[in-house]
Amino acid sequence: MKVTNKIFILFFLALGIAGCEKDFLDTPPQDVLVDETYWTSEVNVKTFAYGFYTSYFSGYGSGYTWGKYFSGQSLNDDFAPTNPPRFTQQVPTSGGGWSFAWVRKANIFIDRVQGVDMEEEAINHWTGIGRFFRALEYHDLVKDFGDVPYYDKELAENDNEMLYRERDERTFVMDRVLEDFRFAAENVRDNVENEGQEVDRSVVLGFMSRVFLYEGTWQKYHENNNEKAAEYLEAAKWAAQEIIESGNFSLGNYREVFNSLDLSGNPEVLLYREYEEGMVTHSLNSYNNKEPQTGVSKDGIESYLAEDGLPIGISALYQGDKGIENLMANRDPRIYETFVSDELRINGVDPNYSTTGIATHKFLNEDIADEPRGSSNLNPTDAPIIRYGEILVNYAEAAYELSTVGGATFAQEDLDKSINVLRDRPGINLPYLEVSGDQPAVNGQVYDDPQRDSGVAPILWEIRRERRVELMFEGFRLDDLKRWKKLEYTDMVQYPDINRGAWIDKSNYPDANLESLAVTGGGDKGYLIPASAEEALRTFEDPKVYLEPIPLDQITLYRDQGVELEQNPGW
Repeated sequence: MKVTNKIFILFFLALGIAGCEKDFLDTPPQDVLVDETYWTSEVNVKTFAYGFYTSYFSGYGSGYTWGKYFSGQSLNDDFAPTNPPRFTQQVPTSGGGWSFAWVRKANIFIDRVQGVDMEEEAINHWTGIGRFFRALEYHDLVKDFGDVPYYDKELAENDNEMLYRERDERTFVMDRVLEDFRFAAENVRDNVENEGQEVDRSVVLGFMSRVFLYEGTWQKYHENNNEKAAEYLEAAKWAAQEIIESGNFSLGNYREVFNSLDLSGNPEVLLYREYEEGMVTHSLNSYNNKEPQTGVSKDGIESYLAEDGLPIGISALYQGDKGIENLMANRDPRIYETFVSDELRINGVDPNYSTTGIATHKFLNEDIADEPRGSSNLNPTDAPIIRYGEILVNYAEAAYELSTVGGATFAQEDLDKSINVLRDRPGINLPYLEVSGDQPAVNGQVYDDPQRDSGVAPILWEIRRERRVELMFEGFRLDDLKRWKKLEYTDMVQYPDINRGAWIDKSNYPDANLESLAVTGGGDKGYLIPASAEEALRTFEDPKVYLEPIPLDQITLYRDQGVELEQNPGW
C-alpha cells in the first residue's frame, strides 16, 4: 500500500478555501485562511496554495463525478454517444463560467505572500506559484469568453469603477499571462518536498507549453495575427524544450500511466493526483469495466496507423474492419493499450457494453477489477495531471506551427526529439516519422493520407494524428478542435463516421434481442450507429460557439453601473 503524504490530505482540507461557487467576484470564505493573522509562516502559505489544486487538477474526479478523463469530455469526434452532447444553445441567465473569484483568490495570495517572514527565495517561489494559478485561470477565462477584464490586484467590494468595466483585449490579457508564466518559470523551485504532487518548475513549464500552444494556434487560425501567434508559439516551444532538455523525464509502459495504484516515481509524470482507499476515490475503473460506456467512434479508431507507420488507407498490413480481430491486427500498439482488442461488447449482449462495440481498456487496473475497490466509486488508481507524452506532442506541434509564422524551419531534429521519442516508447516501437520536403515519410517511403483534410498540410496532419492517438480520451480533443478552428469535425451529418462504431453481423448474436440495435443500411450487417434518431444528430452550423456567451445577469449588472458589457459575436 502506498503511503499517503500531507499534500493528499491537504488537497481536500483546502476545499474550504477553494470550494466557493464561481459567481462574479465572489469573496472567498472569511475564515482564518484569509485573515491577516494567518500569514505567519511558509507552512501556512503552502497550505493556502493547496486550495487551488482541486480546482485545476481534477484528475479522475472524486466519488461519482467526472474529472478530465474519458466520456465526461465526449463533445468531440473521438466519442460516439447515443445522445450526443450539444454546443451551448442559448445565452444563460446566470452562471456560465463568467467569474473572477479565483483571480481574486490568486491576487490575495500573491499580495499576502509579500509580507510573510520568509527568505527572498521563498517569497519569489510562492509569488511564482500564485502567478502560475492566476495565469491558469485567465487562460480558462480567455478560452471561454475571449476578451475579459484583467485584474492584477485584490479589489475592494465597493470599487465599482474597477469591478464593472469594459473587457480588455484578448492579447492584452494573454500577454499578462505570459508575464506570469515567465516569472514562475524563473522563480518556482526545481525541487519541492512532495515531488510529483506539488507544483515545481517542470509543472509550470508543462502548463506553459499547453497554454501557449493553445493561444498561439488560436491567434493564427482565428485572428490571423501571425505576430502574436509567433510570440506565443515560441513560448510554448521553449517551455517544452526546457523539459525535454532537462533529462528529468522519460517514457515507460503507456498504460501504467493511467491505471496505476501508485504513480509516485513514475518517470513520465510531472504531476499526479493521489487517491487512497477510504479517503478519496473515483469511479473511472468502474465506468470502464462494470457499466455501459460511450465508445470510440469509427473515425477515432481509424486514426491509428498500421504497425508499418502508414495510414490504414494505404498500408498493405491493414486487415479491414470486419471483426474485432481484423480491425485490431497489425496496428499502432497504443490501440491495444487503449481499447479492448479481443472482443466486442454489444448492447443487448453485454451489461458493460460500449455504444460502438469497442470498449475502453486504457484506464482499467485488472488487479482490482473484480474487487470492491474496482467497482462503484471506490477506485483508488492515481490520475496523471500532466505527463511527458503531452510535452512531446506539444513541442512537435509548436515547432511546426512556429515555422509557418516566421520561426525556424521545421526539421527532422524536431521530430526526433518529440514524436519519434513517443514511437520509441517501450512496447510501441513504431517506425520513425520522417520529413521529406513538405511530405511525411516512414522508412524512406513518402506518403499522403487519403483521409487528410485538404486544408491541413501533410506533416501537420501527421503531427495532429500523433497528438490525437497519444492523448486519446484525456480531455484534449475539444480544445484542439476549437483552437484549430475545426469544430466542423464534430458534425455528425457532415462526418457520419463519428456516429459509427464497429462492423457487426447480428446473426453472430442469436440469443440476444438486437432489434433496436441500429446498423448502417438498416439490415443485419453493418456499422453500429449509436445515435440512430435523425433529430439526435449533432450539427455544427454557427461559429459563434467557438466562444461562450456572457450570462444575461452580468450584462444587466454592468449596465446598472453605466457600462455596456459587449456580448460575444453571434449571441
